[in-house]
Amino acid sequence: MEAPALLRTLALLTIWLLQVAVPGAVASYTIGVGRADTTGPVAEIVFMGYAKIDQKGSGLHLRTFSRAFIIDDGVERFVFVSVDSAMIGNGIRQTVVENLQKQYGDLYTEKNVMISATHSHSTPGGFMLHMLFDLTTFGFVRETFDAMVNGITKSIERAHNAMVPGRLFITHGEVHGVNINRSPFAYLNNPKVERDKYRDNVDKILTQIQFYKNEDNKPLGVINWFAIHPTSMNNTNHLVSSDNIGYASVLFERIMNNDSLIGKGPFVAAFASSNLGDVSPNTRGPKCEFSGNNCSKQYTCPGRKEMCFASGPGRNMFESTSIIANRMFKESWRLWQYGDVKEVIGPLRVVHRYVNMVEQTAEYYNETTQRTETVRGCEPAMGYSFAAGTIDGPGSFSFRQGTTSANPMWNVVRNLLATPTNEDIKCHGAKPILLATGHMTLPYEWQPKIVATQVALIGNVVIAGVPGEFTTMSGRRLREAIKTVMNDASDDETSVIVAGLCNTYSDYVTTPEEYQIQRYEGASTIFGPHTLTIYLKQYQELVTAAILKKDVEPGPEPVDLRKKTLVSFVTPVLYDTPIWGKNFGDCVKQPQKLAKPGDIVTAVFVSGHPRNNLMTESSFLTIERLGVDEVWLPVATDANWETKFEWQRMSMVLGSSQVTITWQVPEDIKAGEYRIRHNGYYRYILGGIFPYYGVSNHFQVVSTESSCCKRRYYE
Repeated sequence: MEAPALLRTLALLTIWLLQVAVPGAVASYTIGVGRADTTGPVAEIVFMGYAKIDQKGSGLHLRTFSRAFIIDDGVERFVFVSVDSAMIGNGIRQTVVENLQKQYGDLYTEKNVMISATHSHSTPGGFMLHMLFDLTTFGFVRETFDAMVNGITKSIERAHNAMVPGRLFITHGEVHGVNINRSPFAYLNNPKVERDKYRDNVDKILTQIQFYKNEDNKPLGVINWFAIHPTSMNNTNHLVSSDNIGYASVLFERIMNNDSLIGKGPFVAAFASSNLGDVSPNTRGPKCEFSGNNCSKQYTCPGRKEMCFASGPGRNMFESTSIIANRMFKESWRLWQYGDVKEVIGPLRVVHRYVNMVEQTAEYYNETTQRTETVRGCEPAMGYSFAAGTIDGPGSFSFRQGTTSANPMWNVVRNLLATPTNEDIKCHGAKPILLATGHMTLPYEWQPKIVATQVALIGNVVIAGVPGEFTTMSGRRLREAIKTVMNDASDDETSVIVAGLCNTYSDYVTTPEEYQIQRYEGASTIFGPHTLTIYLKQYQELVTAAILKKDVEPGPEPVDLRKKTLVSFVTPVLYDTPIWGKNFGDCVKQPQKLAKPGDIVTAVFVSGHPRNNLMTESSFLTIERLGVDEVWLPVATDANWETKFEWQRMSMVLGSSQVTITWQVPEDIKAGEYRIRHNGYYRYILGGIFPYYGVSNHFQVVSTESSCCKRRYYE
């Protein structure tokens, strides 16, 4: 019997013994949930995701959060964290783990802490440390990095402190009308026999794990995994936002926490990322931006400057975000109330390994030659089509997706940074190399070569934390590969969850067939055409080791870029002065005296710079209603969907600013007397940062009581 077959047999026998033959082997869990604010600087920092240097923040629409879930079976402990962020860098996780170890010793390590980013493209950048990812944000941004680290750490601490005996349940549903494949031309290059197994060219399955307290069956939290890009907010947006995924979390939490202020309340709901690589929420599909005509089959437009853009189902990006979020939430809520749930039982096992992808080999069956070949990973490199962007956010210059031949002029420019070797060119195959990032080390590493791979087994549920963006078919192949190892040794069906963008970010992972087409995703598959082939082997080994409770080698430590002298061209806030004749906090434009549901109420205040204080776990604004005993009660903050906080620098020389606060009056509003409050900090020219606040005039809100008032939660 060959070694892989022997290992598989042992794995199946172990599953059977643990789950069927051994009395009392079913684990009882201790669980905890926690949430914390991770909102970074909301002004003058470039967003991470679209790589547009002019997409700087100028305010806030939705705060970002870290949501942590801890599971312990008495033998092992596992932490899953979902963060409203574009991605997670190794430096973030290293720092979080170090912070936890100062308090809890070796209870939390890189082995058992899995941190997944939702992939919102409307959050501040500058935290990745690798040069390529921080380049468009003008380098490292300490404020963003610290806000993320502190928020993630605090969410895990809160989950730790809230741990109680509990139970887990899993269920599955489908969400329609929210996602399309943005590279169908590449998807169609996958074998027809494989494509015929699936109804759609994107995954519609939503997988939900529900957390309950044992003592009184009280609901504690929920995690949903669904494949969708949080790019409903497009690259013209300048307000920090957690996008469609984050808003879906807010909708669920708001109902479960009895309309507490956003980010408050004990129930925690996460909508986490999955194999979203080629999946867009812009369901109207691509159109040429000037003519409005359909794009070509390759999603290009005639002319050098006309881009192929996709848009969402709404009249604008805000409405599209709301529609997509509500549809995801609606299915999640249906599953919560009526879903066919199954209790998760069985032991917990967690394995983790760092992998140098450049040094890896794997066996690959070539359908064309009908032979098994030994393939390997390549030095990291980005292709020409990477610069073309996607239909969610087209790139610059004249690059087009699907480019498989090099341009001598761009090669000259490329070689000024680093010249790929002949071996690199051969290894990357169909990809013409635009950036040989594996050879770019000045001022420090541009992209990772060593990635974190991680798997958690909870009974018959497998959570595979992957260090990048797997395409639809790549995720499907990974799930099938893991199921092959797990098999059905008992009557229980294995559920495999691909948790995206975990621990390290190494761009995209396409199938070898999709790679040949060189769409954006293929050009951004940095370790070459057989990146997925290598990952399939790696994750099968991890799952086998987890089943057998076998230790794996930790692998090579990644470069600790925190020890480098990090480059940053982000200018600090020097000083603030109020507008002439005014004080900080003065309301220079008052709201209207009367408002009704659906109206937009606006107030403008003299302000300091928002970067003076990020107002973490607080708010730059509150909407307040006058209660009994003349006490003003907060009813909304800058984390609410209905509010927007927009900052504007009035004079660079004088350092004067103002903020515009808008509030769309909700349908279910309570009639009464209201006001708008602005909270902030200013930097004194002679040193020091000081708080201020201002309030608007009072205004009356007239309620229109109706049974339709809650509809925004369900539609």
